[in-house]
Amino acid sequence: MFSVGDMVCYPMHGVGTIQTIEEKTILGDTATYYTIRFVSNSMTAMVPVDNVAQVGLRRVIEADECGRVLEYLDGDSMAESDNWNQRYRDNMEKLKRGSIYEIADVVRSLKKRDNEKGLSSVERKMLLSAKNVLVTELSYASGKDAADVEASVESVCGKRA
Repeated sequence: MFSVGDMVCYPMHGVGTIQTIEEKTILGDTATYYTIRFVSNSMTAMVPVDNVAQVGLRRVIEADECGRVLEYLDGDSMAESDNWNQRYRDNMEKLKRGSIYEIADVVRSLKKRDNEKGLSSVERKMLLSAKNVLVTELSYASGKDAADVEASVESVCGKRA
């Protein structure tokens, strides 16, 4: 599915490069793994090739998709629970699935809630993490500086206040 050098997005961690594809034996089980080095923090992770769909690993979006993501970010938020615990679980599921549009939805809804009512420390941490994943991918895909992309995201989200 992927080759060494491919840029991928791994939910909850963001954009990374496939460094190696190799067979490893871990706890007696032999499997083929992708080793991914992430752009934002130089962390590495190993993902079994057979689990790619399950963990939401996908290719980074194309440059022409970036504008559509920002337009989506400017749209209306989906209905969400007033119960912070349910809202947190719902948002966590969206982030784990890894779709850039679901990540954008989490950023949009949490920014809106923050502007209107404020966020708990847990939701604030989730917002920062989701925004980092979103900005990193949009920056890589568009070839724009991350600070400029973050300013665009903040501008779009700020209009909704």
